[in-house]
Amino acid sequence: MTEEESGRLLRGGRVVARLFLVWVLVAVVLHVLDGMLADFALPEWWQPTVFALLYGVLSAVVWPLVLRVALPVAVFTLGIGSFLLLGAGLLALSFVVPGVVVANLRTAVLVVVAVSAVGALVSSVLAIDEDELFFRRAARRFRRAGGGDESEPPGVLLLQIDGLGYDTVRRAVRDGDLPTMAGWLVEGSHVVTDWHCDWSSQTGASVCGLLHGSNEDILGFRWYEKDRDHVMACAHPADAAEIERRHSDGRGLLAGGGAARSGLFTGDADHTSMTMSAVPLLTPARRGRSRNAAGYYVYFANPVNLVRTVGAAVVDVLREVTASVRQRRAGVRPRVKRGGVYPFARAATTVITRDLVVSSIIGDMLAGRPVVYADFLGYDEVAHHTGIERYDALAVVRAIDQQIGRLHRAARLAPRRYRLVVLSDHGVTQGWAFADRFGESVEALVGRLCGGASGGGEGREGREKAGPANGWQLDAALAEAGGPIGRALRVRAGTSDRHRTPEGGPGAVARVAPGVVVVVSGHVAMVSFTEHGGRVGLETVEAEFPELLPALVDHPGVGFVLVRSGDGPVVLGRDGVLWLESGEVRGEDPLAGYGEHAAALIRRTDGFLHCPDLLINSRYSAVTDDASPFEVHVGSHGGLGGGQSRGFLVYPADLPAPGEIVGAEALHRVVRGWLTYLGHPEPVGREAAAR
Repeated sequence: MTEEESGRLLRGGRVVARLFLVWVLVAVVLHVLDGMLADFALPEWWQPTVFALLYGVLSAVVWPLVLRVALPVAVFTLGIGSFLLLGAGLLALSFVVPGVVVANLRTAVLVVVAVSAVGALVSSVLAIDEDELFFRRAARRFRRAGGGDESEPPGVLLLQIDGLGYDTVRRAVRDGDLPTMAGWLVEGSHVVTDWHCDWSSQTGASVCGLLHGSNEDILGFRWYEKDRDHVMACAHPADAAEIERRHSDGRGLLAGGGAARSGLFTGDADHTSMTMSAVPLLTPARRGRSRNAAGYYVYFANPVNLVRTVGAAVVDVLREVTASVRQRRAGVRPRVKRGGVYPFARAATTVITRDLVVSSIIGDMLAGRPVVYADFLGYDEVAHHTGIERYDALAVVRAIDQQIGRLHRAARLAPRRYRLVVLSDHGVTQGWAFADRFGESVEALVGRLCGGASGGGEGREGREKAGPANGWQLDAALAEAGGPIGRALRVRAGTSDRHRTPEGGPGAVARVAPGVVVVVSGHVAMVSFTEHGGRVGLETVEAEFPELLPALVDHPGVGFVLVRSGDGPVVLGRDGVLWLESGEVRGEDPLAGYGEHAAALIRRTDGFLHCPDLLINSRYSAVTDDASPFEVHVGSHGGLGGGQSRGFLVYPADLPAPGEIVGAEALHRVVRGWLTYLGHPEPVGREAAAR
């Protein structure tokens, strides 16, 4: 007997042993339920065994056939419909086995849930990989059907861990929080490197750049467009669709049969699910893409999956509540409030959507799709609320790594060969939220300096933090003394005889002061003066709002401000000025400490069509490695400074080394080069196809 035959025999023996164990345990559970439920009865000794066998046939053979028709019910009810349908099937079985009593549908559903829990427990305790069984059966069917072309290029899985920075990855590999990827790196199958994000270090700019090769004019996760009086939001379906329309040329990374799972943009994929720019209700026929249900089918075909997911979600909710209470009692700083619906929202991203994404990817591999992109959002969500390397966040990292290991094992059994590339869209920088630290939000600060109504600027935890006035005292002391740039700006503004124009009328977007809009995106705040068309220059800002720029550059939470002047774009800091076009610096370089690429990235952003009149970046301290985000987060991103600017890339070692990667568009070119290297054809694109 060959080693391969011995392996098949051993695996077959494990499958038989598992089925027998589940059968016995289900029979035991049915016997226990007989004593617990008044409306459920199996009076004879042999009935639990026979009933368990018939239910096994129902769930393994009949149920998958039913689900092919009833899948929408299961999907739109997040699996609850599955239990109702299975309960109806179990109720029908009670009429087949003589003497068995299942009085109503409610009782039948309770029995189904209990039996499914047994299956989930057995799979977890014995570490049995359901995907292995699924893929082995599918691969055999695929081979019998004559599928599987060895000459076709290997498929590629692009697995994104949202927000996980390069430095955090290195420490997680060292400390055992990423065992799957650590194993790859140790054995030499993969290599890890970093890549530098754009100034807008957030998912919208990074993913659009990665998947479509362009992130031009994406200024933040949300930004204001003066010509339309509209705030664009990457997480809004209509805006995401518009962003993709502006950047897609039909040649995205996923064009030609690829799949996009749980992200913002499609990358021109033919198959999408949980993708913001392709929400079916808003864009059902925009591109004629299929919303393939194979991944959902894989997930819901086995009720054990749902029980396992719901159980894990409940555990995650309890874990979040416990961690939040512990953090508050210990007086941990920085922190934010984590109550309300957040524990449930967290479980939705860390468990439920994660499991759906994994099942979708398994369906994609089974279908042999050439390139699959998926975004695991859980770490970024938790890092926003708890911190970038605190226990809660690292626990999510470990869970995602476990799922990546699961996909890696499944890829070995897929009909098509697959390469796994793991990456992040940006990193995260930790800090005490601007509003909490200084007693007012940046919107309230700008509004007050521009003549808006005062008040209402208190941070979410402003009343809880010790000595909130101390922040105001520091702010007032620094503003009163002022840095050299602030003093110079005050002198310039004081010599001007120009005055503020009359108040502007209200628009669709709320104003922090008459004619002033402020939009924040993590560590960046964008200020637009709506009474003026186009870009408002430094001289106009000084004349109409003489205290605004001096107060901003002197504020301890502001790192630098970008504004246009008669001499081109200027970066203002507390102790110096940088003219971007000439590179001339007067005083201290305001971009010192923000990285060698900062000037080039800011210069590029200054050229965007919808670049706001002022762009404010939070102050980063290299000593404490923190910055105060303008959103109420602990870990945040969206600008320059610290770990937010460095994503990671783990790729197969036999692919060409990428060299230094600066910007998401450069990352796109690297991945496109890898696809070409592996033999994937270049997509034609819409313009070429129309010729």
